[in-house]
Amino acid sequence: MTENPARSFALKRLAMVLAGGAAGVIVGLAGVYGIATLTRNAGADPACRAAVVRAAKAAPFARGEVAAVRLATTPRKLPDLAFHDAAGKGVSLADWRGKTVLLNLWATWCVPCRKEMPTLDALEQRLGGPDFEVVAVNIDTRDADKPKAFLNEIGVRRLRYFSDASAKVFQDLKAIGLAFGMPTTVLIDARGCEIGSIAGPADWSSDDAAKLIGAVLGRDASGLRAD
Repeated sequence: MTENPARSFALKRLAMVLAGGAAGVIVGLAGVYGIATLTRNAGADPACRAAVVRAAKAAPFARGEVAAVRLATTPRKLPDLAFHDAAGKGVSLADWRGKTVLLNLWATWCVPCRKEMPTLDALEQRLGGPDFEVVAVNIDTRDADKPKAFLNEIGVRRLRYFSDASAKVFQDLKAIGLAFGMPTTVLIDARGCEIGSIAGPADWSSDDAAKLIGAVLGRDASGLRAD
């Protein structure tokens, strides 16, 4: 039987349309289900995989007073955040390589910070040491003496003083989705990789906090190293 050229052309065109439609559906589904995954994996740093493993081990301890802590699921290295010490000397996150850090951003105008800062002070006393430090960075942009007076007033004695009058450290964290307001806290491993974060305050003096940080450090809740 002789094939009808017009009919053959029509069938080929229909096949092309159907194929194109299927491709469009696939792309559409990828847009719905895949873009979020791609976004989460964007900038993933293989060197930070160990931080995600530590985060997973610590996840069962993100409860009670620290239930709002969000543990990292994608390996991500933080930017080398820069600020100043009490003497005005420039420092950066790289200065803490080899040590796990609980980085906290606070300000005197932050009402929840007044209650949270003493708990961070207590955590530093309980767990601080060669492998862990609470690094609290003040981001007040005016009156450099006010933050120090604030800490003295609320009885913070153990935390070292750090500041960033430009508040750039906040903007740098905001740019990667880790800062939304005050206070902001990020748990960072010895390589500068994200382990977890929390937007808002927590009671860091609680046993819940000690257990969470202890799990990250491989210690028990008392702060002693686990065997």
